[in-house]
Amino acid sequence: MTTVDLNSDLGEGFGRWTLGDDEAMLGVVSSANVACGFHAGDPVSIHRTVRTAAARGVAVGAHVGYRDLAGFGRRDIVVPTPELVADVIYQIGALQALTAAAGTRVTYVKPHGALYNAAAVDERVATAVATAVAAVDPSLVLLGLPGTLSLAAGEAAGLRTAAEAFADRAYTPAGTLVPRGEPGAVLHDPDVVAHRMLRLVTEGVVEAVDGTVVAVRADSVCVHGDSPGAVAMARRVREAFLAAGVALAPFAPASASA
Repeated sequence: MTTVDLNSDLGEGFGRWTLGDDEAMLGVVSSANVACGFHAGDPVSIHRTVRTAAARGVAVGAHVGYRDLAGFGRRDIVVPTPELVADVIYQIGALQALTAAAGTRVTYVKPHGALYNAAAVDERVATAVATAVAAVDPSLVLLGLPGTLSLAAGEAAGLRTAAEAFADRAYTPAGTLVPRGEPGAVLHDPDVVAHRMLRLVTEGVVEAVDGTVVAVRADSVCVHGDSPGAVAMARRVREAFLAAGVALAPFAPASASA
């Protein structure tokens, strides 16, 4: 039986502002990439999210990003290596404390936004992130795009890595994501998205924006929690997987031995 993980970026509210429906999404996904306070999230919203995740058996990952609340972590920022290493360590540590208080633990790390994109192509950034993760806990899994410097740096640091695909994003013929600023970069039709992801999981391919078919390996499929209709889309993807006999399970479960 084919097994895959379904993840979403959660815990991204801040103060009186709510972003996404964490409560509903945690009833759909098997892993939650939880904001750590740098690009989004405050202690109360983060703690609430990890408590719910723990109650529902959803694995928790640290969604670490640049210190960029105003830009939601999606602006390109050049951070010196020692500072970037310390920032990532700090964010993981904060989430570890909140998960411990909620009766669960952090099992993986996924960079967010601009940091995710930079780590995929910039060896310095990729190495800084991997170094920080390994320094905190070498049993943590590093999640990222397949075939990128991010995962290569993680493996070089002795970390286990997992490859990720994006349900609601378009792909280039090279197998990379179409930049958000370009037309058609974000997909919105739940049925189209579900069909694409089922084909990716069962056949290992996805149709690119030019109509060509690209090979993409994925241990986990992400639906962005802040996208319009995110919950409906995640539910449709989950339904398509289960109907086709694809099982859902975290790639880094909290119950696994360290």
